[in-house]
Amino acid sequence: MTETDTASPAPQSHHGLAPFSQTTDRVFAVLVLLTAIGIVYLLGSVEPDHRGHGTHEQLGLDPCGWPQAYGKPCPTCGATTAATWLVHGRPDRALQMHAFGAMVAALGLLGTWHALWSLIRRDSFGLRLARLPLRRIAVLLPIVLLFSWAWNWWTWES
Repeated sequence: MTETDTASPAPQSHHGLAPFSQTTDRVFAVLVLLTAIGIVYLLGSVEPDHRGHGTHEQLGLDPCGWPQAYGKPCPTCGATTAATWLVHGRPDRALQMHAFGAMVAALGLLGTWHALWSLIRRDSFGLRLARLPLRRIAVLLPIVLLFSWAWNWWTWES
């Protein structure tokens, strides 16, 4: 028997996926954490547009062309504003502006918490993410996007 014959198989998550190497896992967690800190800083440095859309223009981005062309919002009009409201501590306004944008921002904050907690506890960030109900989230987000767009379409004021 060779040494490779007696080696135990690589550990797997409960989803059957091989985990990252410890170094890769830590680097990934740090990158998620640093990216989130940058995004939160950026969103915290602008004021949410009280119209419910247009906050992204304060970040140097062009106005959305869809409302200019059609007079109605695109599916993501207001998502940046919602994320900004969430960062400014107003989840009620965030949900009112764009539920999808608020949910994506909240998921980003949840991912940030998971990254930080994994680094503090020296747990696997990849396995921690694998424990999240990712399939449910993947089904729920497009539904919320459609309802958010419908709400924005109905309540749109340019």
